Amino acid sequence: MTGEARMDGMITADLAPSAHLDSFARDNLPPRAQWPVFLLDRPEYRYPARLNCAVELLDRHLAQGRGEHPAVVTPAETLTYRQLAERVNRIANVLTARLGLIPGNRVLLRSANNAWMVAAYFAVLKAGGVVVATMPLLRAKELGQMLRKARISHALCDARLVDELRKAQAPDLRHLLTWGDGALETLCAEASPDFAACDTAADDVCLFGFTSGSTGEPKATMHFHRDMLAICDGYSAQVLRPGPSDIFIGSPPLAFTFGLGGLVLFPFRVGATAVLLEKAPPEDLPAQIAKHRATVCFTAPTAWRVMAGLAGQHDLSSLRKCVSAGETLPRPVFEAWQQATGLKLMDGIGATEMLHIFIAAREDQIRPGATGIPVPGYAAKVVDENGAEVPRGTPGRLAVRGPTGCRYLADPRQANYVQHGWNITGDTYVQDEDGYFWYQARNDDMIISAGYNIAGPEVEVALLTHPAVKECAVVGAPDAERGMVVRAYVVLHSGHAPDDAMAKALQDHVKREIAPYKYPRSIVFAEALPRTETGKLQRFALRQRAAQEPAA
Repeated sequence: MTGEARMDGMITADLAPSAHLDSFARDNLPPRAQWPVFLLDRPEYRYPARLNCAVELLDRHLAQGRGEHPAVVTPAETLTYRQLAERVNRIANVLTARLGLIPGNRVLLRSANNAWMVAAYFAVLKAGGVVVATMPLLRAKELGQMLRKARISHALCDARLVDELRKAQAPDLRHLLTWGDGALETLCAEASPDFAACDTAADDVCLFGFTSGSTGEPKATMHFHRDMLAICDGYSAQVLRPGPSDIFIGSPPLAFTFGLGGLVLFPFRVGATAVLLEKAPPEDLPAQIAKHRATVCFTAPTAWRVMAGLAGQHDLSSLRKCVSAGETLPRPVFEAWQQATGLKLMDGIGATEMLHIFIAAREDQIRPGATGIPVPGYAAKVVDENGAEVPRGTPGRLAVRGPTGCRYLADPRQANYVQHGWNITGDTYVQDEDGYFWYQARNDDMIISAGYNIAGPEVEVALLTHPAVKECAVVGAPDAERGMVVRAYVVLHSGHAPDDAMAKALQDHVKREIAPYKYPRSIVFAEALPRTETGKLQRFALRQRAAQEPAA
């Protein structure tokens, strides 16, 4: 703990003295009454009052004699923990001595997954700054929203991605430095390889995580130094259970907290190795797994589905842990991967607001189709609109709390996400009698048709069991008679005709798989489905399309 008084898990006293000279982050935390309850009683979540997570995740390995172990492997270079630490120190010196960074300043990072991105990330953390990592595909308008909302003063950017950043409106941005064109590299060569870490508080903010795939003004979630370790000592240590010999690989961007944890924080917590790929489409990832003899892979359900069809073409015998998150894992994908490889996909639900996964299951606890049980240290329940827990087997809103939780940056939507001390994730779940949580839909993905409540993802699972269906998405479409009808947007495998006969065949198939009233009365064939850069299906875009298209 950090010396804060607590009552029933709620932090009630002032935070520990901050190391931030720029107090913007702490000044813009939500009102204390709107914080969730934090569960910090377990020994693994009791951190000292002064803590810099970069020291724990990187420097500790040098002090314990593991400096020569490979930390980061990329197509361009391989860095040991010692070499990475030296690069981190040089960048930290450039930031502070040449660019005037002071503790608490926000630093925007913009890059694909590579060693310079990781080094820049840890340099900001070590110097006491606040990281704001951004997706490579973001454009000037989106970047400008982040730059202004977070009052960002410094930016480090891959030179290949700098054009959109330069076009963004950013009144507070004073320093922009690029790498890949020699600018940062030259200054690093002149800088000292030694740097004393900023004496940050465990509850100093170190990361603004902007939510992905949303509409309107972006929300920034605020995470402390202790939070970065809590997800390692929670989900990673107690569910994933990696070791120093593991080799991590995957597709999510490091600006996505799923990728940050799975490809950097988790391996670094145990001194393992991270393979970073700037582009890792599912068609290429199996070959990279085989090449690097990777043992742990993180990617999204849609990728696992594609990879299952390619598994027989590659030697994937090194794999032992396969993690799926970002969106719900359909059971047919779980079964296809297990049939192709003999491995069970480890499903999990996380959120940018919670930093990483909070419900999952170890391999020996997996129930196909269920998300899992709360990660040790977290509590979860299914509640009604008033926050009261509903009976087991009844759909309702998922509520969760634990060592991490939602703190939005100066945002009135904090009061929507945190209610009665619980984080309300926006997901509809059912909890069974054994305590397992079964995903139904996003709260706004429930379709009410002629008085029936229909979960879109359930219909999607039924469609995916048809051999002609490559991928699909189900939303509600307005209907004068029924209020809404179930509409399925379907991408077919090659060789199948998108005609009326196929639509009828799919409808009949769904009627055989699940209750007939749930079948899609409208089927629209598409060449592709809209997705975010993190791989999440953009159902809101399909809902908008369904609202504008005539009834089918």
